Amino acid sequence: MKYNLPNLLTLSRIPMMFVVVALLHLDFPWSGTICFWLYIAAALTDWLDGKIARERGEVSSFGRFMDAVIDKVMVIGIMIALVSGNFFYGHNIAALMLLLCILAREFAISGMRMAAASKGIVIVADSGGKVKTFVQFNAIGWLIGWRMFAQDYPELFGGAEARWINWVHVVGVALFVLSAVLTITSGWSYFRRHGHVVMD
Repeated sequence: MKYNLPNLLTLSRIPMMFVVVALLHLDFPWSGTICFWLYIAAALTDWLDGKIARERGEVSSFGRFMDAVIDKVMVIGIMIALVSGNFFYGHNIAALMLLLCILAREFAISGMRMAAASKGIVIVADSGGKVKTFVQFNAIGWLIGWRMFAQDYPELFGGAEARWINWVHVVGVALFVLSAVLTITSGWSYFRRHGHVVMD
């Protein structure tokens, strides 16, 4: 492994994820704001590490592998924190069921990729998987943003129960549901095209 800038940016998402998860369960002045912007910084490294690697000719097997793994770990870790942190207004059981679907899909596809790799077959991410990841990142951002506005800026934006702040929450929940649906449908698409590697 080369400790170049793209790989360091990729690895930096791990400690940032732990801090974001901790901040989601803490309640002190500006904790919501710090949590939101730290998450945005972590999400931006997901775009920046690949851009720098391509521009510098530093694309590596380690970088491609870790980028995909850390994306999954960060998304699932923060989603678990959102469910346990009561970000779903009494619909935590439904959110938990959707999260379990996401977990099952990610483990199943990762297992299928390992089985394919043992046979010399490479399963690359398709457009459905990329859209799924994009929606997951956005769902988390909207939910953390809702908490930031409601917790740190209630007076500035008309009170914690202001209608537009509640709409931020609604958008976040809707994107969370959509991300679960896309996760399941993209997983089914992977298995339709590549499931033969685990059927012998």
